[in-house]
Amino acid sequence: MIEFVSQLLRFVGDKRLYSDMGLDLMTSSFIGLRDKLHHIAMRYLQSDEDAQDALQDTWLKLSNKGDVETSQEARNKLVAVLRNNCIDQLRKKRTVPIDTITSNDVPQCSMETEDIERLERLLQQQLTPLQRQIFNLITHEGCDYEQIAKRLSMTIEAVRMNMSRTRKKIRETLKKLDQ
Repeated sequence: MIEFVSQLLRFVGDKRLYSDMGLDLMTSSFIGLRDKLHHIAMRYLQSDEDAQDALQDTWLKLSNKGDVETSQEARNKLVAVLRNNCIDQLRKKRTVPIDTITSNDVPQCSMETEDIERLERLLQQQLTPLQRQIFNLITHEGCDYEQIAKRLSMTIEAVRMNMSRTRKKIRETLKKLDQ
């Protein structure tokens, strides 16, 4: 399959209709748009080698999925998959394996245990029991507004309003601690 693709890519400079060569729509669209796709990948990745890799990954992902009806649909799929491949490559470059991180790289937490306990006491005093309950359901149990509204027999808007007030009080409390 890869040999077939490399042979097809030699015809990139030839602007004749690739559908006349008996190719499926995805293949002919890829060959016809290869230069434009390469340009898009270069804008994201800034490296010819990485752009070529992204193009190859795009082709491999879509070569078996020749289920497109029009050349416009094929073009849209090619561009979307290429863009996603480029973004994935950029994300991979940003990640650092955890084994390579030294203790000097990890920022030390500025809050001591006493500060955390003081913050919790302040929040307990300032938040109403309902606000504390909503805050805990969202932050600790991962519930969404709709689930909380059903659980507490409230409207979704009331839950949002209470959570907004809770966040505001937390911000104000943190500002007080920083001063």
